[in-house]
Amino acid sequence: MDIASLIGFIAGIGLIIVSLILGGNIAGFWDTPSVLMVFGGTVAATLINFPLSQFLSVMKVIPKVIFAKEEDITDIIKHFIRLAVLVRKEGLLSLEDEISKLENPLMKRGLTFLADGVDADTISGILNLQLLAIQQRHKIGQEILKAMGRWAPAFGMIGTLMGLVQMLGNMSDPKSIGPAMAIAILTTFYGAIISNLFCLPMASKLKQRSEQEVAVIMLIIEGIKGLQGGLNARIMEEKLKVFLVTSQQSVQLSTK
Repeated sequence: MDIASLIGFIAGIGLIIVSLILGGNIAGFWDTPSVLMVFGGTVAATLINFPLSQFLSVMKVIPKVIFAKEEDITDIIKHFIRLAVLVRKEGLLSLEDEISKLENPLMKRGLTFLADGVDADTISGILNLQLLAIQQRHKIGQEILKAMGRWAPAFGMIGTLMGLVQMLGNMSDPKSIGPAMAIAILTTFYGAIISNLFCLPMASKLKQRSEQEVAVIMLIIEGIKGLQGGLNARIMEEKLKVFLVTSQQSVQLSTK
C-alpha cells in the first residue's frame, strides 16, 4: 500500500472539510445540480473521447495509486545474487526449487523458462512484450485521468456561466442575487477539486508506477541473462546495482 498517496488524499479532503467548517457554512458548499454538472459532464466528455472498454479498464488501474505493492529493487538484486551462487554450484536446474519461494510473478515466469532450458534472448523477448503491455495499459490510464483533469474545471466553468445566466435573468429580486452567485461559483469549486486533488495527482502517480515496473522488469531481464551466462555473485551484484539510486550503489549487497 502507498502510504503517501493515502495520507495525501485524507489530508487533502480533511483540510478542505476543516476549512469549510471553520468558515461556518459547510452546508452552503453542497449543491446537487452543480455536482451533476461537473461530475456528469466530465464523465460524458471522457466517454466521447475514449472507448467504453478503456474507460472501464482505467477503474482497474486507479487502485494501483494506493494499493499497489511497491517492489523493493534491493531485495530482487539480493535474490539474484543468491541465485547466481546456487547456479554456479548446482546448475540451472537448481532454480526449480527456488521458483516456488518467489513472489514476483514475472521473475517466477522468467526463471521457470530458464530452468526449462529456454535461452535468455527468448525470455527477454517475452518479458519485453509484457513490459510493452504494462506501459500501454498505464499510458491509457494516464491519458484518461489527465483528460478528466482538464475537463472537470471546464465543466465547472460551464456550470458557473449557466448559473450566471440564470441569475442575470432574475434580477428583479436583489436578495436572491447573492445566493444565486454563490451556487454558480460552486461548480468551478467542484471542478478545481476533482482536477487538482484527484485526477491529475493520480495520473502522475500512475506514471511513476509505470516507470517503477519498467525498471523492475529490466532488472529481471538482466538478472536472467546473468544467470544463464554463469556470472559469479560479485559481477552479478555490480551489474544489477546500476538500477539503484546513486547513494545505494556503494552498499555491498552480497554476503561474504
